[in-house]
Amino acid sequence: MFHALEDARKHGMDCVQVFTKNQRQWKTKPLLEEDVSRWFQLLDELGWRGERRTVSHNSYLINMASPDNQAWDKSVALQREEIERCERLEIPFLVSHPGARLGTLRTRGEPNALGNEPSKEEMAGLGRIAKALDVLHADLPEYNTLTCLETTVGSGTNLGYDFQHLGILRNLIAEPERVGFCLDTCHITAAGYDMSTKAKASKVLEQFDTDAGIEHIKVIHFNDSIGEIGSRLDRHTHIGEGTCGLSCFKSFFTQPHFDTVPKILETSKEDNEAGTPMDEVNIAKLRSMAKLARKHR
Repeated sequence: MFHALEDARKHGMDCVQVFTKNQRQWKTKPLLEEDVSRWFQLLDELGWRGERRTVSHNSYLINMASPDNQAWDKSVALQREEIERCERLEIPFLVSHPGARLGTLRTRGEPNALGNEPSKEEMAGLGRIAKALDVLHADLPEYNTLTCLETTVGSGTNLGYDFQHLGILRNLIAEPERVGFCLDTCHITAAGYDMSTKAKASKVLEQFDTDAGIEHIKVIHFNDSIGEIGSRLDRHTHIGEGTCGLSCFKSFFTQPHFDTVPKILETSKEDNEAGTPMDEVNIAKLRSMAKLARKHR
């Protein structure tokens, strides 16, 4: 966990995302005090203590939209542990997948019908997510960690592929101020939102603002997409090597609101042919875009 902070210092990053536990297991080992101490030591050395530069991602097993009561209870319990660990580590943002409604399967290759009214099954799933978060907020009053519901590609019966889903969730939750959003560029591209040109990117961000409120985006995942626009394929690739289009990434640097929003890379950790870590290559590309975009805004 704390190794992410060491990598951040090594590669010149200004924010990080971590897992505070094994993301593919239900069992949770307690946080070791020596790890917690090292975490805070590194935060202090980086000058990040008290700043919004650290993000955690919850377990992939959690499904707060599940219609199965036992699975729902189990998911809520694990989400509670995720929030408690973030609070202990003073991590301000916990990125969380909304969940899968299950039930009637979608047709393979069926495109997302963006902008349509959610189906009854989808609304029921969104209601279960809201109920889960209400339970957690009531059980954990005065906690500072914000749950950031992430945009998805819409694979299977996953919710969150349509910006409307996020807006509906925030309206359903009793304490909406405790919930934000994480926008993933690969996910929204594969979901069907086209940001491949400046005009299209601007239109998509306007749509997000209308449906969910752009000010509630608290984390951005910068990933290019291997899948075509609307493919519902969740596969990431390096910046500029996929179908998102550079305008997609540039658009987030044209608005001052996003300047302080943590921007996380979830691309493969490898070196290029010259032996340079791809994280550094991707960061350099993004920082170059940011410098140019901010100069002209």
